[in-house]
Amino acid sequence: MNWLYILDLIGTFVFAISGVLTAIQKKFDVVGSIIIGLVTAVGGGTLRDVLIGKTPVGWMQDLNYFYAILMAVILSYLFEKNIIKWTKGMFIFDTIGIGVFTILGIQKTLTTDLGLPIVLFMGVVSAVFGGVTRDVLTNKVPLIFRKEIYASACLLGGIVFVSLEYFNLPTNFNAICCMAIISIIRYEAVKRQWSLHF
Repeated sequence: MNWLYILDLIGTFVFAISGVLTAIQKKFDVVGSIIIGLVTAVGGGTLRDVLIGKTPVGWMQDLNYFYAILMAVILSYLFEKNIIKWTKGMFIFDTIGIGVFTILGIQKTLTTDLGLPIVLFMGVVSAVFGGVTRDVLTNKVPLIFRKEIYASACLLGGIVFVSLEYFNLPTNFNAICCMAIISIIRYEAVKRQWSLHF
């Protein structure tokens, strides 16, 4: 089993939890919470696949993603208060998740004939648009439209990944570098309150 695939499932699980917890806090019913968890976890990848013409979309062809989301829903309801207390750990997994989603989005788009700017954009779409959909549906201003550095970290990480791929370096090494760049930028941005706001 590919390590990126395992991290992708973990990222899906964590993103689903963040969606479900948001829905619970907004007093959504169970069905609403499941929908918010689903779109948060796979919304970005779904949009990417539709835009590049890869259908059925990825998560529909692998039930492990559905099971990860279902488990996230159940655990969110059973251990809501405990999970909320563990925000630091959630932030770490969220950061790893957007790194993995960026890489997978780029890799999938590279199999098409689309240009490099679109490849990078699809990497960002994969990483952030699940969260955008969650925020829109729960009446919040999406994170990428606020001051916090988020999508730009994915873009920089994606540029690093594509650049290393161009020089035919091992993909696993390129992926680790990409994830490291995104994680460091996100961590430092939150810690030091960096922003692109002028």
